[in-house]
Amino acid sequence: QVQLVESGGGLVQPGGSLRLSCVASGFTFSLYYMRWYRQAPGKEREWVADINGPGSSTSYADSVKGRFTISRDNAKNTMYLQMNSLKPEDTAVYYCMRVANNYWGQGTQVTVSS
Repeated sequence: QVQLVESGGGLVQPGGSLRLSCVASGFTFSLYYMRWYRQAPGKEREWVADINGPGSSTSYADSVKGRFTISRDNAKNTMYLQMNSLKPEDTAVYYCMRVANNYWGQGTQVTVSS
């Protein structure tokens, strides 16, 4: 069955960096468009970034453009989100998802605080 497992979250100071990972299993990872979303406390889930199957095309929400980088290693069935220049407003649970059929991971908490 399809499984998506996120990791890499944690507590970081403003201006710091984190790299999130999403390991996929149960399907041919390289064929699928993938996304990162996030949900802050008391807010709706927010789209963060997209990447196509080969990893040749990406897109970003304006709120993270220039600071976050989405990438994937299809040989490792893994998608990444490199987050730099983190701000307190980036605090959220971050989720990876497979666009087709709407599969979601369990999420990983990112907290940006001094």
